Amino acid sequence: MGICLSYQIKTDTQFHTGENSKYVSKDGSDTGHSNSKGSSTSVPATSRSEGEILQSTNLKSFTYNELKNSTRNFRPDSVLGEGGFGSVYKGWVDEHSLAASRPGIGIVIAVKRLNQDGLQGHKEWLAEINYLGQLRHPNLVKLIGYCLEDDHRLLVYEFMPKGSMENHLFRRGPRYETFSWGLRMKVALGAARGLAFLHGAETKVIYRDFKTSNILLDSNFNAKLSDFGLARDGPEDDKSHVSTRVMGTYGYAAPEYMSTGHLNAKSDVYSFGVVLLEILSGRKAIDKNRPTGEQRLVEWAKPYLNNKRRIFRVIDSRLEGQYSLDHARRAANLAVQCLCVEPRIRPNMDEVVTVLEQLQVKETAKDHQKEVHPKRHPHPSLH
Repeated sequence: MGICLSYQIKTDTQFHTGENSKYVSKDGSDTGHSNSKGSSTSVPATSRSEGEILQSTNLKSFTYNELKNSTRNFRPDSVLGEGGFGSVYKGWVDEHSLAASRPGIGIVIAVKRLNQDGLQGHKEWLAEINYLGQLRHPNLVKLIGYCLEDDHRLLVYEFMPKGSMENHLFRRGPRYETFSWGLRMKVALGAARGLAFLHGAETKVIYRDFKTSNILLDSNFNAKLSDFGLARDGPEDDKSHVSTRVMGTYGYAAPEYMSTGHLNAKSDVYSFGVVLLEILSGRKAIDKNRPTGEQRLVEWAKPYLNNKRRIFRVIDSRLEGQYSLDHARRAANLAVQCLCVEPRIRPNMDEVVTVLEQLQVKETAKDHQKEVHPKRHPHPSLH
């Protein structure tokens, strides 16, 4: 396993390093987004104009005034999150017609309002429509509609009531419960399925910004990928990669992508490995508040991940007693494989999904066994 974790990322230029918001985290946009997604199974080979992109989607077109009324005039107390390219507000639409409704009537939505200046924000806005506007999967956030009116650019999404995985892992307070082992594995599996779907399209989609802040959770804690502003079509024909500007979030990007700008599906697999390590450890990928030697999660965890007897030192102490050592080792081994320096050695996302499904099946069987054979407790008076 030594080769898998021996590479250290040296540069952090052009990478976002700040805190991510609850709903949206923006890190810059590639100036050369490839052609848009045509559907979940086919992709046009030529780039399209802005108007053609909008006409080709199955999205609802909102007026600015509709969304203004829906969000209480974008009042501060309606803000769900802040990002580098705009804010996200809570709003309401009619459940059947999706027409904007008065606050408190209908179903809740999330409205992303881009800042009115900045070319990069506009490019990300178009990328969201190119991908989320036409891809449908249970583990992708649903994009409901958009608004393009004068200088106003807004996107309307389904509301994700449990917020981001990042908040539940790293924030403290009554709103953010400590996730159990089983719930963490459920979120990891859902996120993995979302990536596997993107990589399995007729023309692969490379997500390029996979991180815990972009994993949103519905009311049942089902994971859905959000924020496709940095997504790219994958390599075509026999090409091994596409070349891009190095964009994303520092701490999650694959080392070969950072050093060469060569992007392929295995770049996402590396990012998944970092996120899986965050899920297992309860630690951030980059945390400047930790002591020297512990600030970069992958580097700190490396000695423990390669030692079966010390793997428990990586696992979040808040999970004490919730998992079997065998399950922890298998999950940690999966993270190690995803973090291999050599991209070709990393598993593909279908293989990642298979391993996580097996772990979830075993976890369910273990819980069922507990119900059938409940643990005997001492006499109540001795508790």
